[in-house]
Parts: sequence; structure tokens; C-alpha cells
Amino acid sequence: SHHILLDGWSMPIVLDELGAAYAAGGDGAGLKRTASYRDYLAWLGEQDKDAARAAWQAELAGAEDSTLVARSDQGRAPAEPETGAAELSEDGTRALTQLARQHGLTVNTVVQGAWAMVLARLAGRTDVVFGGTVSGRPPELPDVESMVGLFINTQPVRVRLDGAEPVLRMLTGLQERQSALMAHQHLGLPEVQGLAGPGAVFDTMLMFENYPRTTATLSASMRAGGEVTISQANLVAGTHYPLAVGVVPGDRLRIYVTYRPDLFDRREARQLGERVVRVLEQVVADPRAPVGRIGVLGAAEHHRAVAEWNPAATGEPSDAGALSAASVPELFARQVARARSAVAVADGGRTVQYGELDTESDRLAAYLGSLGAGRGDRVAVMMERSAHLIAVLLGIWKAGAAYVPVDAGYPAERVAFMLADSGPSAVLCTEATRAAVPADAAGQVVVLDTPEVRAAVAACPTGGPRPPVSAHDLAYVMYTSGSTGVPKGVGVPHGGVAALAADRGWALGPDDAVLLHAPHVFDASLYEIWAPLATGGRVVVAAPGTVDARRVREAVAAGVTAVHLTAGLFRVVAEESPDCFAGLREVLTGGDVVPAGSVARVREACPEVVVRHLYGPTEATLCATWRPLRPGEPVTDDVLPIGRPLDGRRAYVLDAFLRPVPPGVDGELYLAGAGLARGYLDRAGATAER
Repeated sequence: SHHILLDGWSMPIVLDELGAAYAAGGDGAGLKRTASYRDYLAWLGEQDKDAARAAWQAELAGAEDSTLVARSDQGRAPAEPETGAAELSEDGTRALTQLARQHGLTVNTVVQGAWAMVLARLAGRTDVVFGGTVSGRPPELPDVESMVGLFINTQPVRVRLDGAEPVLRMLTGLQERQSALMAHQHLGLPEVQGLAGPGAVFDTMLMFENYPRTTATLSASMRAGGEVTISQANLVAGTHYPLAVGVVPGDRLRIYVTYRPDLFDRREARQLGERVVRVLEQVVADPRAPVGRIGVLGAAEHHRAVAEWNPAATGEPSDAGALSAASVPELFARQVARARSAVAVADGGRTVQYGELDTESDRLAAYLGSLGAGRGDRVAVMMERSAHLIAVLLGIWKAGAAYVPVDAGYPAERVAFMLADSGPSAVLCTEATRAAVPADAAGQVVVLDTPEVRAAVAACPTGGPRPPVSAHDLAYVMYTSGSTGVPKGVGVPHGGVAALAADRGWALGPDDAVLLHAPHVFDASLYEIWAPLATGGRVVVAAPGTVDARRVREAVAAGVTAVHLTAGLFRVVAEESPDCFAGLREVLTGGDVVPAGSVARVREACPEVVVRHLYGPTEATLCATWRPLRPGEPVTDDVLPIGRPLDGRRAYVLDAFLRPVPPGVDGELYLAGAGLARGYLDRAGATAER
């Protein structure tokens, strides 16, 4: 029957009369006369609508966004609903009832609070609204309990969740607000939503089916008449909401999840019921626990999110020997000892062997030491990409200092800010970039390619003692773009750079060459410079200008085996000339959404090339996760996923209460482990927030 005829409360009344009529031989003349539905309509017309509107506006004030969890139906016709079920144990049900009675709560309130905590995880919010059903039968109306008709009403239930608030206090506040609204439950849902706006819109509802007559008592009364009994009763409920939770009290509290199978699957529905039961069990066990401590995941789900997806969280890195190095200079020294005459850098017509780069950087370190730069100092670098730049950066590290990359092409105001904010002991530049250095720049300005400085560096000794460098010492300070305000200097330690450069997942070796075309102010340069030098490969320095398909072909012809392109550049090149990657072992991309279509074009043109998607902020030393697509591996997503954590790193998707979200649910990404920055330079507050 449609609700326009009668509601769930009315059904036992109708069946009771049916049984009595059968008992009377089909004669309904003896049935008790009941109150008319017209009496209810008259009562409804007498209610203070203005007071009800004001009460609902106050209750929903500040709720600005809709609470929606279902996937978009894109205008599809709704599928026939299906139902999954879960139940609380008999002991748990008794404990729940006792808890509610002890604290003056209704079981309905406790269940509403439990559903709110589950819904908060699904919606990624701490202020949630869902539909709640009320009987709509005013106690002041005579014989209202025996009327047949539509009285039930669906109204918004708003629950604001504070992770630090005890669950019991949250439930008490919820019941107090619901009790205050009882006199205003007659107002229809469309009017309430029209008053409150989007914040009162929801796509889930909770129905607590606590009718005064149950199937068991009704069947008993029918048996007394001797004519009709009920041998079995099945509840089939349908709503226009894609997800509805029905709660039926009894010896075992039963949770029915009715869902549209085109928007939710059977497993999801079953898990939702189980999560409500799980939350109720925790509430019963400790009603004074903070809201944020209540978890919704089962043991297997939690283990999957925390351990299985973070294999390095509990074990050793896959290449513990390489990752044990405190700094890239240590890794570089191993390669010098292994193959001193191997080519380390190719820059146009010039090649630099590992031994030569070691010697040049040694002299630069000694020269910087003579200027007073040492452990704990910062040295700004304003240079174009070149083999000399690599030697300078390595020399700064050997001197014990950290480098601060500054782009001479930045606006003068930004350059001045970065130099003032980082407080370098020296500013290294060339004659080509000298004009971009502010006249009042902090630290000594050194123009490296003047004859005087060249001679001074050449006269410095090599192989001398160097300041000790630990994995926690600062390696560089790289500034954010400042898109959210003032740019912040991200301070990254040596251990993070070493872990990145030596990660065996790059699969780099002496036969590999990586194209250096990213400015040294971008963290992509970390991979392009230090990953090959830490593993015995070559750095091929791109000529000035932007890398396009033609330049990629030239790099491949020069022996390059791996190229990193930003997501935007990758899309353009994949669209115009996807075959330019032929001959590469791997192309890396990231920093933005990477469409699967772009990847498909590249793989069709170059089936042997690995496409690797890198993801992570500057605060995580270039990337925290990656997803390599190997030859023949299918692409099943519209965009490339961010993948799994690198060695020694951990990635967790957490809710507002810092607990893992259910798989498939949106949350905030939290990173930990190797590669994490020390913080924002001289910004303790921002670092603590991070």
C-alpha cells in the first residue's frame, strides 16, 4: 500500500480488524468505531505554523552543505530496492536498552547517534543531516492511536559531531533538541527544506519501527478468535531515498539497509549494517568515550587500510642498505668508488665523469667553507641548469650547508622575499643571473663564473675532512608557490632526499640516463639529478628552453632512458606526438590529474614504455606514492590513481577524527615516514598545523 492510504502504525490496526471480522463470520458491524482521520486534519490546521518554521530554522541554522553519500544517478530510472540486514546480539541489545534507560535516553536516540557517526565517515563531514521518521500522532488528539491513515512524517535530523566530546553528552544533546522539536513535527519536509536551504537536503534516512502492536501480539490476538493467524510476516519497504536504514527492536535489535542496487552494491549495504552494529557495541561498552575514538571499520578493513596498503609501515625498506645512507653525498661517494671514470653528467658537448664531479664539488665545498658556510647554514643558488649547477649543489652539501634554490626569472619582489626569508649566508649566482640578485640581499653574493672566483675555487684542496652530515640535517629549502597566501619555505632533511634517490623502485642503474630539464626550484629536479647519481646513472642536461616532443626525441637519441614531464605537458605531448617516447624505458608524470586517455595513446604508440604516475606535495620530497603502469597492464580508471607509498613511506586516508575511512570513501591524505619534510622554515605554527 502507498503511504497516502496508511502508514506502518496503521497496518496492525487494519489486520486486527480483519481478524475480528473473520471471527464474526465476515460481519464487520460489531467492529469498534474509531476516530476519523478528519479529526487529525482539523487538528493539523490549528497548529502554529510560524512557531514551527522558526524552530526548524533555528535547528538547521549554519548547515550549509547537503549531506549526500550516493553516487550520482545521472538521471537514471531508480532500480528496484534491495535489502541487507545485520543484528545486535541479545546481550548487546539488553545492554543497549539498559544504557538508554539508565541515562534517560530512548533507544532511537542512541541508534540515531550511531548512524550519525557512520554517516559522518561516508560523507566526510562532522555536521551531518539525515531523514528521521516520526509517528506524527499527537498525544493530545483523542483516539489518535487507533486512527488509520498517513500520519508518519520524515524530517531532518541534524547531528554535529565533536571528536573530543563524550558520546553520552552528544546523545543527550541530540535527544534534548529532538524533544524540543516534537511540538513542530507536523511541518512537512518540503517546507522545512525550503526554509533551511541545501543544508537540510539529504539522501539517507533512518526509520525506527517501534510500533505499539507487533506481529507476535497481533498473531496471538487472531489465534484467540480462532479464524485467522499470521504464520509469517515479511517487511518490504521502499522509499525514494537511495539508502534507508530500518531499525526493528526486539530480543535482537535488527538493522535493515534498503538500497538502490544501481548506486550501492550488496557488500556495501551489508557493511553499513555491520558498521552501525559495531558503533553501537562500542557505545555500549564505553558511552563516555570521545566521539572521535569510535571506529566504524572492522578488523580486516582496518588492517587493510593501515598495514596491507602500507607494507613499509611495519617492515624494513625493500633496499635497507641503500636507504640507510644519511645523505646523497654518501650514495654518490659509493658510485665514485665503484666507477670513477663513468660519465655522471652530459651537458651539451661536455661530459663530466664521476671522479671529475667529485673533485669539482670538493673544491666548491672547500671554497664555501672559506667563506664561512658550514653545517646548519643556508646557501641560496640562482643559476641556470648545467653541469656546473649540479657540482654547486653537491658542493654545498659537502660543506654541510643546505641549498635554497631561487629562480632568477621570478618577479623581483618574490626573489627579494625568498632571500630575506631564508636568510642565506651566501648567494651563489653567475654573471647571467647577477642582475636578478637584490642589492640589499642577505649574505655574501658570489658570482661563480668570474675569473677571480674560478681561480679561487680551482686553488682549493680536494679530499679534505668534511663536516658530519646526519639524516636529520637540513638538505634544502624549497618554496611553495604561495597559492594559499605567503610562500613558505619547506625544509627537507638529507635522509628524505637519500631515501628518494636510492629507492629501488626507480629501477635505475649504470645503463640509465635521466633528462634534467626541470628548474632546480621545482622538486622534480630531485629525481632528475640525484636518482641517477645515487645509482650510477647519467644526468643529461637539457638545453635552455621548454621540452617538447622534438626535444624528447633528441634526448632519446642522446641515450636518455627516463623522462619526467608534468601532467599538463604529458597530456599535450601524448595528444600531439605520443610516439616521441619510443626508445625510453620509462616516462614519469604527475603533479595534477593524468587522464587515462593520454596514457592509452602513449602505450599504443610505445607499448614497451612504463608510465609512472607520481603523487605528493613538496612537503613529502617530490612524491609519497606512485603507480607504475607496466607494458600490457590494463588501465581501468578514467584517471591514473595515485598508487601506493614508496619504500619507507606511509599513506593513510583519514576522516575528520583522524581514523581510517572505509575503502572507497573520500578522506584527507596523511603522509608519514621517510621523505617527510622537517617543517616550514621559521614557521612553527604552520609546521604544527601540518
